[in-house]
Amino acid sequence: MSAARRRCGWCGSDPLYVAYHDTEWGVPVHDDRKLFEFLILEGAQAGLSWITILRKREAYRKAFAGFDPVKVARFGSRQVARLLADAGIVRNRLKIEAAINNARRFLAVQEEFGSFDAYVWRFVDGRPIANRRKSLKQVPASTPESDALSRDLKARGFKFVGSTICYAHMQATGMVNDHLIDCFRHAEVGKIRK
Repeated sequence: MSAARRRCGWCGSDPLYVAYHDTEWGVPVHDDRKLFEFLILEGAQAGLSWITILRKREAYRKAFAGFDPVKVARFGSRQVARLLADAGIVRNRLKIEAAINNARRFLAVQEEFGSFDAYVWRFVDGRPIANRRKSLKQVPASTPESDALSRDLKARGFKFVGSTICYAHMQATGMVNDHLIDCFRHAEVGKIRK
């Protein structure tokens, strides 16, 4: 990772954040387990910084059964108690219970649409939205697409899926390319179609 490369300013210089920016953020994701991972992590991030969640990501992976929605959907009170005692994750009962609830809802979406991927990408007509933003000030907290996704997820019983969380999910999973146009990743990510 060359220091001379221009990057989106939000990733700063923290090596973990830079690596996430350079290799993951904005890359289109079509793997259901990865989509579920981001759904859990984005919900956990509510009210916190993303770097806090990135630093806890491995602990989340271990605590939430490798982000296997089938296993997480089976979590009961014993697992909730275990998670509330796990210092490696955000120990917020509402967020933990929401993650388990969302695993159950996630499975229902898979059943209905064949995959969560098929469901969620409908909100951008199956292709990443290619934005051409020049500054971080131009990047919105939500969009009509994230509003629609949020409304639909809530109607299906998902929790911690407000429009801002949904937009962060869309950015992370490449449903939108919000790398700034002077960032070296903007063009690279833009070449990935699906």
